[in-house]
Amino acid sequence: MIDNASRHDLPQILAIYNEVIRNSTAVYSEEEFTPARGETWFDAKMGHGFPMVVARDASGIAGFGTFGEFRAWPCYRHSVEHSVHVRADRRGQGIGRELVVELLARAAAGSKHVMIAGIDADNAVSIGLHRSLGFTSVGHFHEVGFKFGRWLDLVFMQCILPPTVDSSVK
Repeated sequence: MIDNASRHDLPQILAIYNEVIRNSTAVYSEEEFTPARGETWFDAKMGHGFPMVVARDASGIAGFGTFGEFRAWPCYRHSVEHSVHVRADRRGQGIGRELVVELLARAAAGSKHVMIAGIDADNAVSIGLHRSLGFTSVGHFHEVGFKFGRWLDLVFMQCILPPTVDSSVK
């Protein structure tokens, strides 16, 4: 079940995120989130009106997703970049897809025009998932990240969202 995240969910969200940071190149960071940093991150998302959603199952939070500004300049206000992560024991079961679909719907409902995904070029599963949801590859940045003793390539994909009923976006 996809639901809005609350501050109460942060320990489980951060456990998922920190496991991803420790063990994968899905996040180009080596610095795990402390509880205080997680609260600041969560509060900033809520303060800017960005969603944070979770996939709940009988064992708790199975995954989470959010989106935020693609770039901070005003003319980018209709574009967002998303982030979705699934607990290690629940990967490959469709949870990531459910979370991305929910974020796409929320972005469209919020008058966003484009959703962007930044994906490690070696992550064929995530690239395939995004392609199956209508994302197209728009850029490949070579050796822009360095983690686990090697250079990492970053692929950018985008999905142009369906127009909302109110097409008077200015």
